[in-house]
Amino acid sequence: MTRIIIADDHKIIIEGLTSLISPKDNITIVGTAKDGKEALELLEENDIDIAVLDIEMPKIDGLELTQKIKEKFSDVKILILTMHDEIGFIRKMIEAGVDGYILKNKGKEELIEAIKTLNDNKDYFGDDIKNTVMNSMRSKNVVGEIILTKKEIEVLKLIANGDTANIIAEKLFITKATVDTHRRNLIVKTGVRNSIELTRFAIKSGYVQI
Repeated sequence: MTRIIIADDHKIIIEGLTSLISPKDNITIVGTAKDGKEALELLEENDIDIAVLDIEMPKIDGLELTQKIKEKFSDVKILILTMHDEIGFIRKMIEAGVDGYILKNKGKEELIEAIKTLNDNKDYFGDDIKNTVMNSMRSKNVVGEIILTKKEIEVLKLIANGDTANIIAEKLFITKATVDTHRRNLIVKTGVRNSIELTRFAIKSGYVQI
C-alpha cells in the first residue's frame, strides 16, 4: 500500500483528489494539508512514501517545501500537481529535486500512474511538461538539438556505464541528491522515461561507445 499526503490550499481540490483515489488503487491518503507547514507536520508524524504538492501555498510554498522535504525526508518522493505549465515553474521544481510533475487538468488515470511510477522509484513527468521543456530549449537553440551541460554529460556517461547514483556521486565528487537532480534533468531534456532509455540515448547520440 502506497502511503501519500496531499497538500493544496484549495479545499475543493483536496476533496476532489480524495474522491478520485479508491482502495482498489492500493493507495492510502494518510493526511491532507492546506499549506506547507501542515504538510511538514504530517511528514514528521507519519511514515509517508509520496507527497503530492501544489506549488502556490501559504506559509511554505511548494518550492521551499520541496527543498525542506529533500533535506529532512530524503526517502519521500515528491509529485507536483499544479496548473502551472510555464517553463520557469517547471525548471525551478526540477532543480529543487521533485520526482514528478503533472497538471491538474489531467484525469485520474495519470495521477494514479504517476503515483505508482514514483512508488517504483522512477520519475514521472507528464507529456505536456516534457513538451514545454523541449519547446523552451528549441526556442533558444538549434531546432531538434538537445543541449546538455558538461556535468550532465558526465553523469549520462556514468549512467550508461551502469554506475549507481552513489558511485556516480563518489566519482564526480558531488552529492547523491545532485546526481539525482542531473538524472531528472536528463530525463526531461531527452524525453525518455528511465535510466535504460538514457543509456540508449547516450549510445545513439555518441556519448558512449559499445
